[in-house]
Amino acid sequence: MQKIWKENRFAALLLFAAIFLIVSFLTRVFLLGISFHRLDLTVGRFLGIFGIGFFFDIVTLIYFCIPFTLFLMLVPDKLLKTAVLRWFVLFCFAFFTYVILFNAAAEYFFFEEFGVRFNFIAVDYLVYTREVVKNIVESYPMTPLLLTILVISVSITLALKKYIFTAISTPGTWKKRLTSGFLILALSGLSFLFVEQDWSHFSTNNYDNTLAENGIYDFFAAFRDNSLNYDAFYPTIRKKVLFPRLRNLLKEPDGTYVSTNPANITQKLTEEGPEKHKNLVFIVEESLSGSFMAHFGNKDNLTPRFDELAEKSMFFTRLYATGTRTTRGLEAVTLSLPPTPGRSIIKRPHNENLFSIATVLKPRGYDMMFLYGGYGYFDNMNYFYTHNGFRKIDRSDLTDKEITFENAWGVCDEDMFNRCLKEFDKTSARGNPFCAVIMTTSNHRPYTYPAGKIDIPSHTGRKGAVKYADYATGKFLDDAQNHPWFKNTVFVIVADHCASSMGKRALPVNRYHIPLFIYSPGFIKPQKITTQCSQMDITPTVLDLLDISYDSQFFGQDILAMKPATGRALIATYSRMGYLKGNKLVILDVKKEFGMYLINNKTFTPTRIQPDRQLLENAISYYQGAAELEKKRGLN
Repeated sequence: MQKIWKENRFAALLLFAAIFLIVSFLTRVFLLGISFHRLDLTVGRFLGIFGIGFFFDIVTLIYFCIPFTLFLMLVPDKLLKTAVLRWFVLFCFAFFTYVILFNAAAEYFFFEEFGVRFNFIAVDYLVYTREVVKNIVESYPMTPLLLTILVISVSITLALKKYIFTAISTPGTWKKRLTSGFLILALSGLSFLFVEQDWSHFSTNNYDNTLAENGIYDFFAAFRDNSLNYDAFYPTIRKKVLFPRLRNLLKEPDGTYVSTNPANITQKLTEEGPEKHKNLVFIVEESLSGSFMAHFGNKDNLTPRFDELAEKSMFFTRLYATGTRTTRGLEAVTLSLPPTPGRSIIKRPHNENLFSIATVLKPRGYDMMFLYGGYGYFDNMNYFYTHNGFRKIDRSDLTDKEITFENAWGVCDEDMFNRCLKEFDKTSARGNPFCAVIMTTSNHRPYTYPAGKIDIPSHTGRKGAVKYADYATGKFLDDAQNHPWFKNTVFVIVADHCASSMGKRALPVNRYHIPLFIYSPGFIKPQKITTQCSQMDITPTVLDLLDISYDSQFFGQDILAMKPATGRALIATYSRMGYLKGNKLVILDVKKEFGMYLINNKTFTPTRIQPDRQLLENAISYYQGAAELEKKRGLN
């Protein structure tokens, strides 16, 4: 074996490669173990997970080797034999070993939280390090973990020191070094040009596919593909068919299109009665899945106040979130838009002065507010709202006296709601109506909240965070009744997304189901609305309840004006676009692929069916139309 290390300095890379591949293999085995009950394992799928997984491990390893390769190619023998460079190489070896082991631990925690390898969320987490690092420190025993990884990395490096020093001390000609180096660089170039991330999507089970991936590869793929051109990646229809079909889908019963131009979706909506300039309070609840409520079958008594509210409000039982991130929920509520491929519009450039609820209400004298218990620079929320007609109040605007409890994501919901009451009092005292979008934070890892409020101790898991969020919202509604503006206020309570969006299938319908309450005693009659609908339909519905006439560019529609048979929902990840109509689901995917499925109403299991052309073109019309208008600034 000693002979190998004396023939080529690049042999040192074999040691690194062995460590990388062994750790990657063990990570895959461990993730398979913790998700075993969710897999549809057969011999073929088992081989696919490890065979395709090994391929992506090799591709990722080749990228990892680029800096080592350049170093070994360019540094002369004489320099590489000096003590300084030899120990520098050893330090680099230890550092990259540490990175590999740290990544394995990070993948476990990420998989535990989201059920997938690294994706868009991981990219965002790298950008917003303040909240994320604090959240991780509060959620996990980081000091012992980091020290353990350090000890293991150093121990491995010292055990291999003799082989590393022997390999890099091997003399070699420039020609030999360049030949070996260019071979590795050529492989990395070929991988970049030809290897596609979706090669790992060999199964109909999402968990099979994610286990066949490599987390590091996925992270950089997500970073590179943070926006997707709809026309280039997804099924399309001709423009002359697209917009007439879209206008037909968006047409409101009381609406008239203002232009004969088919690409203009502006409708004049005219109400018969006088406008009711009531205050509007949108409470966007972090991660409030419908499955947490007793009304939808939960037995843990996590949402007593929300379940009570369901009987006192207009309660929508078949509403679906448009996406899996907070920004998607805020986008749908504020802009009444379907999701478009890639990141939410809230995080994209040129997102100023869009048609939103503020466009409708601000000219009517409304004080538009965005209130958030965390720091609103996270996810670009402050920029988006302040450049679309809102003023912001976030964690940075609260005084020390106003804060009784905070964690990585911000102050507790009670503290933020108390500040909301003060803001509403000030606006009301000036004689102005107000419209507030409140984003809560407490139902989020590390699941910490003030002690003594509920019967589940803080920092014990998601259930406690859900119950505290329920308690805080109920208390806010109770407190609001003591303020003069309460009787003239409509409260709209909805989740931003579900607590978990990962399932066996590409778009698990039950992981998008969220509750919606419209509550205003004396104004809104308690009733249950069973029409299938979307988060993007909330704002048009509320504006119709207030009899407000306006020129609309919204994609959403008044749910109360829909016939039950016309209900539909749009659900998506960052790359898959779904259109749910009854129990049929159309999925639009990259490479211009699509599928149509029949969803079992009890198990939510999808069965592939023959495409319905009309249903497919309706799905395409929503997504292609939104993407086309965004590209041409038609949403401004």
